Amino acid sequence: MLERLDSAFESLRNELFGRLHGVVRNQLFDKVKRLPPERNYAAGFNWPQNGAALPPTSLAIRSQDVAQPNEYKGQISKSVDDSSKLKIAVVGFGNFGQFLAKTLVRQGNTVLAYSRSDYSDVAQELGVSYFSNADDLCEEHPEVILLCSSILSTERVLKSLPLQRLKRNTLFVDVLSVKEFPRSLFLQYLPPDFDVLCTHPMFGSESGKKGWNGLPFVYDKVRVANDESRVSRCDQFLNIFAREGCQMVEMSCAEHDWHAAGFQFITHTMGRVLEKLGLESTPINTIGYETLLNLVENTAGDSFDLYYGLFMYNANAMEQLERLDHSFESLKKQLFGRLHGVLRKQLFGNAEKFQVSQEKPMLPKHSQSSAALASSSDTLHAQNN
Repeated sequence: MLERLDSAFESLRNELFGRLHGVVRNQLFDKVKRLPPERNYAAGFNWPQNGAALPPTSLAIRSQDVAQPNEYKGQISKSVDDSSKLKIAVVGFGNFGQFLAKTLVRQGNTVLAYSRSDYSDVAQELGVSYFSNADDLCEEHPEVILLCSSILSTERVLKSLPLQRLKRNTLFVDVLSVKEFPRSLFLQYLPPDFDVLCTHPMFGSESGKKGWNGLPFVYDKVRVANDESRVSRCDQFLNIFAREGCQMVEMSCAEHDWHAAGFQFITHTMGRVLEKLGLESTPINTIGYETLLNLVENTAGDSFDLYYGLFMYNANAMEQLERLDHSFESLKKQLFGRLHGVLRKQLFGNAEKFQVSQEKPMLPKHSQSSAALASSSDTLHAQNN
C-alpha cells in the first residue's frame, strides 16, 4: 500500500508538470509589472486600497452581524428594499454561476446571465434573463459584472467583453479560488473608472446546498472609488452574502493565496492521490477512513482543470507541493529506518545465537567431566595395584 501511495503521488505530480510551462507561469505573475504606463491602468492612480473608502465601523458591524443573527435580522429588514437591489450580470452561467444566481434572485436582485453554452432554459426556470450575445448583455448596463468563469478561461472571457458598452463606473467581481491572478487581470484590462472587488466564497454547490450560514466569504476591495454611491453599491453586494449568514473575512489577495495554498491545494492534492489508489468502503470502516472517502468524493467531483488552476495560478502552490513531497519522503525514511533496525537486530541476533550454539559442544558439561575424571582415576589406581 505504501508503494501504491508513492506511485499515486508521483503520477499526480507528473500529470501536473506535464501541463506546466515555466515561461507562461512567470508571465502570468509578472504581467502587470512589465506593462508600459499607458496600458497599466493601475499605475499612477491613487485608489483607496483594501476597503479604505469604507469606514472601519461598518466592517466591525458586518462581522458582528454574523455572530449575532438576532441583532442583524433587524438590520436586514431595514436594508432589503428596492434601493438595495442590484442589477447583476453573471458571466459564466455554469454550475457555480447558477448556484449563486438562485440566491441573488431570491433576495430580489435583477439577474442577467451570459455564457458560451446555451443555458436559456435553466435561466428561465431560475427567473434570470439570459443573453447569448455579450454586446446585448452589456447594453443592459448592469451595475455589477459577476465573473463566474473557470480559472483557465478567465482571461479569455474578460478580454472578450465589450467594455465600451458598459457604464464607466461598473463594479467587476470575481469568485475564483485564486485571488492574485484575477486581481492582476482586472488591473491590467479594466479602465481605471471601473471598480474591482475580488471575492472567494469558501463553499460550493455541494457544501452550500443547505445554506451559507457560518461559511467563510473572503473579499478584497482592490479598487473602489471614494464616492458614496459606489461604496454603497460594493457594500450592498457584500451584504448579499452577509444576509445569508456567511462569515465575512476581509483579506488581501496575496494573503488569501498564501493561506489557500496551505489548505485548499493540499486538500485537493491528497484527495486526488487517494482517488488514484481506488479506495473502497469496507464493512468495518473507521471514522478516519470515512473522512478519507468523503475527501475523495468531494475532490473527485471537481474537474482536473480546477485543480490545475489552483496549482498554476497560485504562486505558493509549488512550494506546498515540494513540502508535501519532502514530508512524504521524510516519513518513509522514518519508517524504513525503524524497519532496518528491527531487521538488523534479528539478523545479528540470530548470528550471535548460532555462534554460541557452535561453541557450547567444545566445553563438556560439569557432570560429564567429573565422571570422566573419576573413571580415569579408578583405572590408574587399578594398574598401580
